[in-house]
Amino acid sequence: MVQGPTPAPPRGGAPAGAAPAATPTAPKPAPGDAVRRPRTDVSTAEITGAESIVRSLEAAGVETVFGIPGGAILPTYDPLMDSKKIRHILVRHEQGGGHAASGYAHATGRVGVTMATSGPGATNLVTPIADANMDSIPMVAITGQVGASLIGTDAFQEADIVGITFPVTKHSFLVTDPDDIPRTIAEAFHIASTGRPGPVLVDIAKSAMQASTTFNWPSELNLPGYHPVTKPHSKQIREAARLLASARRPVLYVGGGAIRSGAAAELRKLVDLSGAAAVTTLMARGALPDSHPQNLGMPGMHGTVPAVSALQKADLVFALGARFDDRVTGKLSSFAPHATIIHADIDPAEIGKNRAADVPIVGDLKEVIADLLPELAREQETHGKPDLEAWWRQIDSWRETYPLGFTEPDDGHLAPQHVISRLGEISGPDSIYVSGVGQHQMWASQFIRYERPNTWLNSGGLGTMGYSIPAAMGAKVGQPDRTVWAIDGDGCFQMTNQELATCSINDIPIKVALINNSSLGMVRQWQTLFYESRYSNTDLHTGHGTRHIPDFVKLADAYGCVGIRVEHANEVDAAIKRAEQINDQPVVIDFHVSRDAMVWPMVAAGVSNDDIQYARGISPAWDRED
Repeated sequence: MVQGPTPAPPRGGAPAGAAPAATPTAPKPAPGDAVRRPRTDVSTAEITGAESIVRSLEAAGVETVFGIPGGAILPTYDPLMDSKKIRHILVRHEQGGGHAASGYAHATGRVGVTMATSGPGATNLVTPIADANMDSIPMVAITGQVGASLIGTDAFQEADIVGITFPVTKHSFLVTDPDDIPRTIAEAFHIASTGRPGPVLVDIAKSAMQASTTFNWPSELNLPGYHPVTKPHSKQIREAARLLASARRPVLYVGGGAIRSGAAAELRKLVDLSGAAAVTTLMARGALPDSHPQNLGMPGMHGTVPAVSALQKADLVFALGARFDDRVTGKLSSFAPHATIIHADIDPAEIGKNRAADVPIVGDLKEVIADLLPELAREQETHGKPDLEAWWRQIDSWRETYPLGFTEPDDGHLAPQHVISRLGEISGPDSIYVSGVGQHQMWASQFIRYERPNTWLNSGGLGTMGYSIPAAMGAKVGQPDRTVWAIDGDGCFQMTNQELATCSINDIPIKVALINNSSLGMVRQWQTLFYESRYSNTDLHTGHGTRHIPDFVKLADAYGCVGIRVEHANEVDAAIKRAEQINDQPVVIDFHVSRDAMVWPMVAAGVSNDDIQYARGISPAWDRED
């Protein structure tokens, strides 16, 4: 028996009661990938449910699984050892396995897979599952469960992982009948990869793994109520084109949906044709090249002054795969007060959730823009292109007056912004950069120029410390020919650095730029600004002074990595270049940076974007003009 909720999956699907649809089981391929046709294997020979799990993963096209065995999942690990198609990577913690699957999915566009046992093994996956859910990452998590007869008895290592994760998955299944395994796994991959992508949990009872069954991979799926809308309504497209063609201060507010839908090429055409200013959110960095003259950079709490200012002064905001989250809007009631709102998203639940849309468009962003382009061209041919000269004159004034920059610290330590900007310049735009969460995350999004999609990975929605190292590992597995840099803080690094052992043993040569300010940096910044510099429990003792606890260079060596310590500005370039030349083992560079460096610009939590500060105590003149 498969137990799962009867309504449609909560994110990215049609409303409950929509007509059922027969859908192919192959995952939505990444742009440029060959479409994988579903296999229709039917075996009359009896196999175990565990063997059926492995064959189902193979039929779904899985090449890599990140996991760790335990009692309830152990029956599956035995046939997994014999698979010639699946590489299993033994992680050191289930959280690492989940983030690795997420990093793999983000870097490749394919579904990431992680596996864990019941109870604490499964609950250790909750954080990466919630993280993937917030950032719309296609992932399938397979967990073992106690035998069906023991469910609900508080058996050893039993936890209701379906109930625990249901609020943070796109869908969750409990399988107790071995005959249901192939269909359920096929459904999981289809749900994870279609519509708005997201994580799906498949919890399988140990008794189902041990029982006999026959293998029957479905040729089609029937999922009542789940039919994501990808094609936008033509009337909404025409109205959006009319408004965009006539706006005098238009801004394209580009979110992570542009990455997920593979719409970078279409987006660039729209930016060029419309003449509008564009801002790329934290999750959309690289969707439009930073070198494009109409890209104003990142909006929001630590966005550029031109990006934040343009949204506040716009007469039209066209949100493309974005969700008007609080880190972008600031005080919602004062966000873009003069703007007409067009909102395009594949998930109808996002439209109108935070900000009412004057023109709602439900559809896959790639298809939305493809349909919009000819309509916009037709409007411009009929009525002429709008005069945007005054708008761009204002934007260029903001750019000239308030460029991104930083001041050198006076405590003798490195400027973290200098370290990260040099890393981006030396390694280049073809590398993949994976950050942890905090100050280093913001600096990495600000001071590295992103020229292509899927080169910037981070935990945007959940803000998960410990994301960077395992996610970089997954990205490197998925893109072995690309240089992968994990940009991490000393606080984040200490949560999941054990996965460096996984990297060393499995020949996954990631490179780590450790931005070590010996503090929980972002917390310390807030304590400086809002708590009268009362630094309660933020000193980590990792870099400043004579003691380094731990000594990250020695720790790197213990994990089979090359460890390098950098304490002076004239050592930065040489260390990065040395790391770039090492491709047979992981590298960790411990950069000792100033703990007093802060992330600017900044909009304090809960205040209007009009109150953005360019630096401490310095606000742009425009927010006092109107």
